[in-house]
Amino acid sequence: MAANPQTVLSGLARALVQQGRLPEAEAISLTSQAGASGVSFVAQLLMTGRMGARDVAGFASNTFGCPLVDITALDTDQIAKELVDEKLVRTHQIIPLKKRANRLTLAIADPTNTRAMDEVRFQAGLQVDYVVGEADKISALINRMFESVETTLNDFSRDSIDLEAEIGIDTGDKQDEAAQVEVDDAPVVRFIQKILYDAINEGASDVHFEPYEKYYRIRYRTDGVLREIAQPPLVLKEKLAARIKVISRLDIAEKRIPQDGRLKFVLSKSKAIDFRVSTLPTLHGEKIVMRILDPSSAMLGIDALGYDPDQREAITAAINRPYGMILVTGPTGSGKTVSLYTCLNLLNKPGTNISTAEDPAEINLAGINQVNVNEKAGLTFSAALRSFLRQDPDIIMVGEIRDIDTAEIAIKAAQTGHLVLSTLHTNDAPTTLERLRNMGVAPFNIASSVILITAQRLARRLCSCKKEENIPREVLLEAGFAESELDGSWKLYGPAGCDKCKGTGYKGRVGIYQVMPISDEIARIIMTNGNSIDIAAQAQREGVKDLRQSGLIKVKLGVTSLAEVLATTNE
Repeated sequence: MAANPQTVLSGLARALVQQGRLPEAEAISLTSQAGASGVSFVAQLLMTGRMGARDVAGFASNTFGCPLVDITALDTDQIAKELVDEKLVRTHQIIPLKKRANRLTLAIADPTNTRAMDEVRFQAGLQVDYVVGEADKISALINRMFESVETTLNDFSRDSIDLEAEIGIDTGDKQDEAAQVEVDDAPVVRFIQKILYDAINEGASDVHFEPYEKYYRIRYRTDGVLREIAQPPLVLKEKLAARIKVISRLDIAEKRIPQDGRLKFVLSKSKAIDFRVSTLPTLHGEKIVMRILDPSSAMLGIDALGYDPDQREAITAAINRPYGMILVTGPTGSGKTVSLYTCLNLLNKPGTNISTAEDPAEINLAGINQVNVNEKAGLTFSAALRSFLRQDPDIIMVGEIRDIDTAEIAIKAAQTGHLVLSTLHTNDAPTTLERLRNMGVAPFNIASSVILITAQRLARRLCSCKKEENIPREVLLEAGFAESELDGSWKLYGPAGCDKCKGTGYKGRVGIYQVMPISDEIARIIMTNGNSIDIAAQAQREGVKDLRQSGLIKVKLGVTSLAEVLATTNE
């Protein structure tokens, strides 16, 4: 017994039957075959040869009063393909043409395909209008749209190394299998691997994935400066974000709030690089920033950080003290973490118990007990410190002193036989002491616990292509050079630019430091409520070089340029 066409047939199939263009039994058979094959009724009809794509499109346009569009005349660059997922586009054979206000216009072969309209409306969050196009031309345009994307990614990913064989990503726990399949797109996987691999090779500190209304860009921060390295097709923004979130163990369905995660990038059996991943919902999609955390940066040793001999000697003496507090100050991105971990690596011995509280732990070191603070769960810096003091510690590192509670516990630990290392966000060493006092720490406690403060900046190091510069004597004197230093015994160098440094003239960075041990006289100034100006003056009398003076030494040695030091130490 034949099924009722009113309940079985789609709107287009029913109209073809009603207008005598297709026998009812054949229409029912084609609908059944289409459902079994997972294709549309129009695709199944075209396979029979009874009607051509142009005939079907013309019939649908006339019958249902829909505009008929010439698909071959469409500009693929103007198509709003980023608004609808590729899987949905291919499944329903639709083309998202343009968005105006809260409405999206689709080109479709069957204007009665309400399921396609509903799924697009749900996924894009827009009301849907539609026009009719020829099915074969719609299919061809869809293939061109997404083949160009895959070609672009494959061209970018192609390299002399076998990415699949030599590197991989350790994601730890496996994600939901369906989520993994959703983003298991080989060109996207290879593309992200290549981006991360190149970032490591170029010495980048961060990788930025940034979606905008008209384009998508990827940038590296190298030597403190952001540089664009790729503009993948905008339609890929969802896939790129999903892939990164999967390998970082983040929730790929959550796009409304920021998320933080980590991933391990395995370069070989003996080398792996950690990435700290942060997602942020923006107006046009999720921006993702990946911070590269290379444990080998803490293994370089104190000599590689760029301290002057007297500064290195002062720091070495301080970290070998049995107790007291050492503070490292400077803005975000000034290398404080690497300096602290370099000291911890020197102190990391079998007979020493070292604990750290960080937000989050950036560099993993074997033999050190590292704790990530979790404010929501109540694991604050101060709570972690209290626990450390019950764990028989020798050395404690606190990621940052943010409040009076943390400061007082850290100082108490320093006064009771523990070496404490921490950071503060201040401009230089003298103002750090004043900052502690302003936080509410008693002057006596500061003077009796803090043994050394180092302020630091990172300046770009001149590439080997550097060239000699002629700078007027007046400019050098104004910069801080003494008259006696301008004796012609040294040369000034500036950036030139070559392939090695990609035309910037700089390759790598070097630290500029102000290392201030707390002498008896400085402690006396603290006790008598002296200000940072008094402390700075006394430090100068004791031979402590400020940041500008330390930077000028690097200029004399030809390590960096005067312009870089002036920009870095311009307080």
